[in-house]
This record gives sequence, structure tokens and C-alpha cells, in this order.
Amino acid sequence: MAWAVGMGDNAIMRQGHGCGRREFLGRSVLAAAGAWVFPAVIPARVLGREGRVAPSEKITLGCIGVGRMGTSNMRNFLALDGCRVVAVCDPYRERREAAKGMVDKANGDTGCAMYGDYRELLAREDIDAVSIAAQDHWHALIATAAAAAGKDLYCEKPLGVSIEEGKAIRGAVRKHRRVFQAGTWQRSKGQFLFACELARGGHLGKIRAVEVAAPGPQYQPKHDGPMEPQPVPEGFDWAMWRGPAPDKPYNPGRVAWPDWYLIWDYCAGFICNWGVHHLDIANWGEPRIGSGAFEVECRANYREKGFTDNVEGWDATFRYADGLTMRFKDAGQQKAGCRFIGENGWVHVDREGGARAKDTPVDPGVRRGLWAEPESLLQTKIPEGGGRLYRSDQHQDDFLNCVRKRKDPVSDVDATHIASYLGLVADIAGRLRRPLKWDPKAERFVGDDEANAMLGRPMHNGWKL
Repeated sequence: MAWAVGMGDNAIMRQGHGCGRREFLGRSVLAAAGAWVFPAVIPARVLGREGRVAPSEKITLGCIGVGRMGTSNMRNFLALDGCRVVAVCDPYRERREAAKGMVDKANGDTGCAMYGDYRELLAREDIDAVSIAAQDHWHALIATAAAAAGKDLYCEKPLGVSIEEGKAIRGAVRKHRRVFQAGTWQRSKGQFLFACELARGGHLGKIRAVEVAAPGPQYQPKHDGPMEPQPVPEGFDWAMWRGPAPDKPYNPGRVAWPDWYLIWDYCAGFICNWGVHHLDIANWGEPRIGSGAFEVECRANYREKGFTDNVEGWDATFRYADGLTMRFKDAGQQKAGCRFIGENGWVHVDREGGARAKDTPVDPGVRRGLWAEPESLLQTKIPEGGGRLYRSDQHQDDFLNCVRKRKDPVSDVDATHIASYLGLVADIAGRLRRPLKWDPKAERFVGDDEANAMLGRPMHNGWKL
């Protein structure tokens, strides 16, 4: 984890199948009741406090999607005293069983329930919140259903595979007054907070440019077997995994990691899925990125190996009316991370690498072991009111605290929507191969029907928002 800061040349470096939602939920409750083991803690909504959880109560949590990221998130929640995981859901039986084993071990009992259909989990009135880490093409359906069911949400980024899906999640969260935290966890790391406070507080002078880069081309498909349809493995619900994506036959190359990230049916590509992290930091440190109208053009190439077909490499330029520019590239062309360039200096922040500084707002005496005492550094080097931002020390714990307080966490739904669509807008410009103008208030392209037709995506197999 690192940041670097410098000055000029002196810088060093819903499926509808005949029954409505209420009827389905009712049926699910009756069907599943015999298998449930209720936690000792009675959830807040059962006590009739409008979703508020008392400090002495544990928040009950269900985990939807327990693959790589979902299991990582679940482990983080299990390590916290403020919640209790009571259910897991995944179309892979092996993953469900493995996740249940982890939860039961942590809880000291055998009460964790398993589901293959997220709707059954959402039907449980004893669950306060859900952690969602299904594939990107599922985010909008699950998140909007969770919000409508009265659950607070910790949801992996991005907000779906289209801009319209992001709008749907944002609308559902606000309509149902749910607490939403996205998995853009960089906001809960000190170096990103520090860099954004330098930029927001005027310590670099007026920001004139932002540079962002995220991994992309280095991810290549691992499946090298036959491309023909294959038998669905026992214990795997291919129809549920596929969900609203086009109805295509099973092949392990469609579901392998990282292969599914590289397939348009399931993910918009790393221009959005990975890019959302650093684009989010760009917008956090320079709010004009998300609030201002811009023109965007993007050169991009697209994958053609095996089943993969979404964006591979890209170079996008965002130009704002006041002269601000943002350059967004894949990390094969530029160092990964986010760099704010001001009139008086710059700051670069990323997850890994060296931390070097010279002739900067940072006192030379605190350069060595900079992140050993980030709180002290922030208090002494950035005065109150000088660009101070929301402080979160642990991403999942911040979510739990905000569930109790009924307020927005550090990675709220509005910021995540912006960070998600910045990558999607760049991708659309890359596909159309021409400059596009974006209106952030209307959340549409200006005078371009073809581009606006790409703001949404059709859903298949009877699923719909």
C-alpha cells in the first residue's frame, strides 16, 4: 500500500413465473420454516423500531454469493462482534457447504442455513442485512430485491453491467431507506483518505488533471479446454448462475476465474469492474469528476479468445468545461492507481509500491514509516476544515455502525453509481469509436440516440427488474 507525492519537476517519486413478490415470499417462508434455526438475537425490525438496531444487539446477516470475494467479505464480517451470519446462498453446493462450515465454526453451533436461491434468503424476516457478491450481471436484481425486502446491503461493485442497472439500485436503496455500502474498500484505507484530503483541501493548488489506471490486459482466460457444451457438474445450478444473462449452454470456460470477468454476458470488463476502485478515488478527491458535464473519447480493443469478448485495453480522456481533464488507462500503459495533479504539486496513491516525497505538504520528519501513525499525520498535517473527509477504519465495521445509526457509510450508493458509470461511459465511447458528451444531471448522452440505447441491457430467461 502506498502513496507518493511530489512538486513539479522536483518530484521524486425478478424472475416472474406466475406469482408476485409477496406471494413468493409467503411461500418461501412456509417452505423454509422447518429448516431454519433462528439466532438468539431478535432482529430490530421484529421489535418494531423501524429497522434501528440497538448497540447491544448483533445485526443478523445473510451472505449471497460465497465464492472468492464473497467468502473474503464473509470472513471479515465473522471477525466482527457487531454481527452474526445466519445464512449463506450460492448456486454451487460445495461453496454453500464450505461457507456454512466457516460460519458454524465461528458461531459455535450448526445453525447457519444454506440456500441455492437468494429469494428464499431474502424472505427471512430475521435477517437485517445481506452481503452480496454474486457475478456482476446479478447485482441489480439481487440488490433491488433486497432493498424492497427491507434489508440493508453490503454489495460488491460495480452497480451492475449497465448504467440503468446502477440507477435501479440507487433508486431502490433511496426509496426503501436502506443503508448501502459498496465493496470499494479503498475508502477505508489511510493512504487513499490522505491523498483525497490533500486534493480536496487545496494543498496541491487547484486540481487541473487526474490520472487513473486499473488492471486489464494482464487478466487472461484460463480455460483451454473444448468450447462445446459440457454436462453441468453435480451440485451446480447453472440456470440460477446464468440468471438474466443469455441462455447459453454450460461450459466451464464461462464460469472459470477470471474468465467470467472477461465475458460481456456476465461483466462489463475490468474497465468497470476494476476501474471502479480508482475511479471512485478520483471522484472522492475531486468531486468535479462526477458532478461536471464532460466529453469523453476512448480507444479500446476487445477480447477474442475463447468465450471472452469484453474490453481488454483502453485509453480514455474525459474533458470538462472548466479545463479539468481525467485520463483513464489500463495499467499496462500507466502505473495503477490515481494521481491528482494540482497547480502546486501532485499526489499519487495506489495499493502497493514505494512511498516517496519531496518538497510537499508532508513534513520530512514523518516520511519514514508514514503509515505507522496515519491518525497523527492527518491530525497534524491537515487542519480541521482543510478538506477533511469521512473517516472509516474498517469497511465492514463501518457498514455495521451505519446500519445502527441509519446513515450513509463511506462508500454510499450515490458515489458508487458515479464510479460505476464512469467506466461504463468510457466503454461505450470505446465501442462507438467517437467522442461523446455526458450530462451528469440527466445521466444521458447529449444528442446521441445510439449511445443512449447502450445505457441499458436486456434481461433474459424471464428475469426483470
